[in-house]
Amino acid sequence: MKTFFDNLSNIYLPDYIEDLVNDITPYLVYDPSRPLLFNSAFFMGFFLIFYMVYVTSRKHDHFRKVYLIAFSLYFYYLAGGNTMDINFFGLHFRFNYFILLVICAVVTHLSAVKMYHTEKQSARKFWLTLIIVGNLLMLSYFKYTNFLIDNINVIFSSNFALHHIILPIGISFFVFEAISYGVDLYRKQMKPADSLLDFCFYITFFPKLVAGPIIRAKEFLPQMKNKLHLSKEDAGAAIFLILIGLIKKAIISDYISLNFVDRVFDSPMSYTAFENLMAMYGYTLQIYCDFSGYSDMAIGLSLLMGFTIPPNFLTPYKSQSVTEFWRRWHISLSSWLRDYLYISMGGNRKGKIRTYFNLFMTMLIGGLWHGASWKFVIWGGLHGVILVIERFFKQFIKVPDNRLTRIICILLTFHFVAFCWIFFRAGSFELAGNIISNIGELTFAPTEWLAVLQGYRNVFILLIIGYVMHFLPERLVNSIKAGFDAIPLVGKATLAGVVFWMVFATASSGPQPFIYFQF
Repeated sequence: MKTFFDNLSNIYLPDYIEDLVNDITPYLVYDPSRPLLFNSAFFMGFFLIFYMVYVTSRKHDHFRKVYLIAFSLYFYYLAGGNTMDINFFGLHFRFNYFILLVICAVVTHLSAVKMYHTEKQSARKFWLTLIIVGNLLMLSYFKYTNFLIDNINVIFSSNFALHHIILPIGISFFVFEAISYGVDLYRKQMKPADSLLDFCFYITFFPKLVAGPIIRAKEFLPQMKNKLHLSKEDAGAAIFLILIGLIKKAIISDYISLNFVDRVFDSPMSYTAFENLMAMYGYTLQIYCDFSGYSDMAIGLSLLMGFTIPPNFLTPYKSQSVTEFWRRWHISLSSWLRDYLYISMGGNRKGKIRTYFNLFMTMLIGGLWHGASWKFVIWGGLHGVILVIERFFKQFIKVPDNRLTRIICILLTFHFVAFCWIFFRAGSFELAGNIISNIGELTFAPTEWLAVLQGYRNVFILLIIGYVMHFLPERLVNSIKAGFDAIPLVGKATLAGVVFWMVFATASSGPQPFIYFQF
């Protein structure tokens, strides 16, 4: 007896429709070699189809929420798609990691609501502990189990092995959002979401799902009550952010990464000291353009959907201190660490020594959040040490406020941050040490430098463009935004076409994953 699918396969389709179906089908199933990315042409078409339905359903609030949750889960599947196998009493189960996202949302919301409506303090602490520990255990299992086992094997010269655990994309971001929801409710800084559906809408909201920004529920949930109304100004700002994000990521970051930075960092001893130094500067720009580009696109897409997300980057390399850098870099993470870790540890309320300890430990844990590797611990520890030093000497030294000192402070801060990025990017401590020692052997050799600049001409042109864009005066940037907003719709569409063409023209290979997908 034929099945329904056998009969379906026998249905005659015109050749052009069959060819179209065959061309599209591979994109609708997760492919590890082709994850769904904001900077891919397929996503743009995918989003436009989704957006047309989303806009037309703006008067049907319940349908809109269910529709976005379903789309977000499907987006999460196409972006990551990893599965986990479980053997339970002889029964074999395989589930996709988006199930973790659903479990996180349901358990967190139900526990948080129970906590919020409980008067007994001990019971409230129990529910808060359940929310925090439950989410951290999930994060720790997937992110740090392999790291822990590797270190145990090194220490005890053992060969203990567990099935390889694949890290679900975005888990660090939605776990932190879930924890902040529970803590804010415990502190009575907000009311619970009106329904489980509303909380699932918030936690799965796809623009910020896989690489942030980390959005607080108390900032996001009230916006769900607003009717979808997109003004001309908001539409212009959203398109501008999306285009700038594409330029940063797909044109600048990807090109300098594939054509220069990756090559040097993977084999630093094969390159000169000058090339190693330029690779350090290159990665410093690459990671900024990559992550801020993602954030720009996420904020722009959210704005098109009626949600305002605050900036996640504020030209961080203009900072005059490392303290200021962390007010400008990955703002959603640094503010989260401040509000939910640093302050919870006592902040600056328990004396100077305890303040220094809390500051250092916050950065150390922040480094470990970025990845299960001692490289990230060192990276976070270096930032923590400098933050403590700055805080200590700030009470004794008053730096004169003039243009010269500002420039010196910016240069010192920039080079410290760039030096730390070496540990963040290098594949191992050995490679990081090779890069640092290589740079330390730099000598004045203008002829050799010129040969390198000519050999990587396009890379260095993009490096200059990227740094100029970053250091443009804020007044000029605002003028450019105002000019873009004043352009008619046809002009905006033309500029968008030019940007898409540039993305295609500079692409050395397919769309490259965002760096922060691995965190």
